[in-house]
Amino acid sequence: MGEPVRDQQNAVAADLAGCDVVEMRRYTLRPGTFDELQEAFQRWFVDGLERSGMRLGGQFRDRDDPDRFVWFRGFTSMAQRHEALEDFYLGPVWQEHRDAANATMIDSDDVLLLRPTSPAHRPGHAVAAGAPGPTADPAWAITLAWSLPAGSDLEAALTGRGHEVLERALGVPVAMWRTEPSANTFPRLPVRDGNHVVALAVFAGWEQWSQAEKRLGADAEWQRLVERLGDAELMRLEPTATSRHPRPIPA
Repeated sequence: MGEPVRDQQNAVAADLAGCDVVEMRRYTLRPGTFDELQEAFQRWFVDGLERSGMRLGGQFRDRDDPDRFVWFRGFTSMAQRHEALEDFYLGPVWQEHRDAANATMIDSDDVLLLRPTSPAHRPGHAVAAGAPGPTADPAWAITLAWSLPAGSDLEAALTGRGHEVLERALGVPVAMWRTEPSANTFPRLPVRDGNHVVALAVFAGWEQWSQAEKRLGADAEWQRLVERLGDAELMRLEPTATSRHPRPIPA
């Protein structure tokens, strides 16, 4: 398939910051195959996904699990998501290279389908692949994911005042998304059920993150909110070579 034709409703965003539908995808890989998958991503999939109308954000290795790949991609709408996924997964790039990619994966179904929070806390604009990054210590990206009871006021508390407190304690911008309530219109790629909120922050290195973590743990207002939220899933991530994560703020 060639470059898809799109009307104004299905126009493609400039980057992840302009996307109203976002996927956070977490793949469990066969031991030792992370670099093999990254070679396919960097050589074939990054360009192919973007040409089909997706906008890639961060792509990461989990620092606590070397066989887990975490990445974000976005779309302007659910309709544009369906169009872009169909174009890519039925197109020549995926058809030619899917067997090699799938051979590295144990599980590719750990996916959250998300949308911006209200109020919106969008990520920074994309860093072009190959752009210079920090030299002393690779950037650290931190994600926090909460599973919240449906119908509670916890989402509003977290995405409102909670977001202000989180940014104040961490000292860096925090992007945040909540579950997209629409039905998954591309069921061949499943997504997880439930009500989730995901936060993403990027740091210039381990020392900046370590100090931010200490401030967060000592923040009384944040700890009161945590008592209501329950435990969050924390992932400490390292950007890959083609990651388009927001540039970290120096310590």
